[in-house]
Amino acid sequence: MMPVTAEPRAVRLGAPGPHYKWIALSNTTLGVLMASVNASILLIALPDIFRGIKVNPLQAGNSSLLLWLIMGYMVVTAVLVVSFGRLGDMYGRVRMYNLGFAVFTAFSILLSLTWMQGTAGALWLILMRVCQGVGGAMLMANSAAILTDAFPTDQRGLALGLNQVAGIAGSFVGLVLGGLLGPVEWHLVFLVSVPFGLFGTVWAYLKLRELAARRPVNLDWWGNITFGAGLVALLVGITYGIQPYRGQTMGWGNPWVIAAMAGGAALLAGFCFIETRVEHPMFRMDLFRIRAFNAGNLAGLLSGLGRGGLMFILIIWLQGIYLPRHGFDFSRTPLWAGIYMLPLTAGFLLAGPVSGWLSDHFGARLFATGGMVVAAGSFWLLEMLPVNFSYWQFALILLLNGIGMGLFASPNRAAIMNSLPPERRGVGSGMASTFQNSSMVLSIGIFFSLIILGLTATLPSTLMHGLTAQGVPAADAARVAALPPVSVLFASLLGYNPVRTLLGPVIAHLAPARAAYLTGRSFFPSLIAPSFGHGLSVAFDFAIAACLVAAVASLLRGKRYVHGEQPEQAAAGPGPAISRAHRGAAAGPLLAPDCPAGEPAGVAEHGQRDQAGGPAMPGTAPAAGSR
Repeated sequence: MMPVTAEPRAVRLGAPGPHYKWIALSNTTLGVLMASVNASILLIALPDIFRGIKVNPLQAGNSSLLLWLIMGYMVVTAVLVVSFGRLGDMYGRVRMYNLGFAVFTAFSILLSLTWMQGTAGALWLILMRVCQGVGGAMLMANSAAILTDAFPTDQRGLALGLNQVAGIAGSFVGLVLGGLLGPVEWHLVFLVSVPFGLFGTVWAYLKLRELAARRPVNLDWWGNITFGAGLVALLVGITYGIQPYRGQTMGWGNPWVIAAMAGGAALLAGFCFIETRVEHPMFRMDLFRIRAFNAGNLAGLLSGLGRGGLMFILIIWLQGIYLPRHGFDFSRTPLWAGIYMLPLTAGFLLAGPVSGWLSDHFGARLFATGGMVVAAGSFWLLEMLPVNFSYWQFALILLLNGIGMGLFASPNRAAIMNSLPPERRGVGSGMASTFQNSSMVLSIGIFFSLIILGLTATLPSTLMHGLTAQGVPAADAARVAALPPVSVLFASLLGYNPVRTLLGPVIAHLAPARAAYLTGRSFFPSLIAPSFGHGLSVAFDFAIAACLVAAVASLLRGKRYVHGEQPEQAAAGPGPAISRAHRGAAAGPLLAPDCPAGEPAGVAEHGQRDQAGGPAMPGTAPAAGSR
């Protein structure tokens, strides 16, 4: 008779009802949607927020405030998501997830209560956003693991697909919400998530249940410290690398940036060494021996590099050039930029759930690889568009890009989670989220750098000639032409026409017709369009390369692999697992198609208990007849 102590915790508490999986899906989808909406809602509402706290983002030194308000949330989620996934495995995934909902909601309230102005107000917002990112990291680290625990293998792709698509689509929904709420009252940008956060916190506390056995072990302090410090140093170096430094257009030559990048890389190298030596590492290096996990994370990282900076580039393109040239006032461009990008969201919503459902039956390789090829093709089509395009062409290409990314995202995440042993799903989910979030920050730095390089080549001379041709004195035109290209990008990102601000009193000395033209909707966008187009081509070339390499990585993932399934089951699709013992020990050890060499399929791994209640050693099969 099986001892009571050998039963999993979920069995002792009673199995969840038949509808529990849908409760888990709806709650975790709400959490991921709320976190992703909050990450992007600022992009469109930034002009109203900066006007509300009375900070001019075009003044020297304020660009760092702008960058940290945008990227601080992303940096902290990238740094902490693995640790919170590991803590979820140790102390309960639902417990960490519930805490994340509460923390996120509390700091949303504090953000909406901002009363300070100037630099102090900006620093308060940055600090609260960083703390809000702590709650977001808890949500993102454990939501996929909770879903994987709740859903059977033949439905995980659909569940994780819906969850993943909600997260990605939320980033675009946030653009529209920011454009709608910001002009009304900028505090609403932060307050809008509070009702959903309060409801989600109570709902998660009452309804979600722990279905996985906890594994309380000693926390890997040195691993956490070296990983956190190394990733923070690396991402901080990237953030300041795209800012001007001592007359240079970018700060990659800044000794502090070089030191941060080198120090961060050294700490991460030390972290990898530590994780192979400690008894209970936070970053399970042995999981990379699973081909489906390894290839899926590599493909996800490269996909994030290609996609991460896209949103910023499209917003700059629409707000700074296209919309003003088509009659939209600069104050209205943020909202309409979000609306014009809706085809991208539609593509995600169309392809994500369908590809997730299909991958449950046919595996992830075809859909994820094809999605990356489609995405690379859409980037090529965007590069072929003129800067002043026809919108129907732009919308169709965005729809195609969304379909490609949706085809990739859901199957890839489901394949990663299916490859993990049950007791490693929290840390594995956190590792996957770390790659995804880090790639977003890296991508923003890369895209900005490439576009700034493109602007640097021609923008100063273009500004000089364009201003002097309209009667601006040469000295004043030279001063404006020396404007760092990153300031021009920020002006476009924020929906500003910087000419009036930069020329100041000079405007009053010009002829009224020329002054009206210089500060109108067409002069500045038309002036920067050729230089921006050159930088845009370089950035899209990088995105194409990243997507194609991601397609190759996805192709190498192998056939469909679900941890614990036998090869016959994986090939035949969903069905009851057939244990090796039931077939007889004479059948010999079988290898699943995607298992690492020497890793028998369907056996207990990493200390997982077999049904007899005893610990199974990694890489060993239970004795014949143990079941």
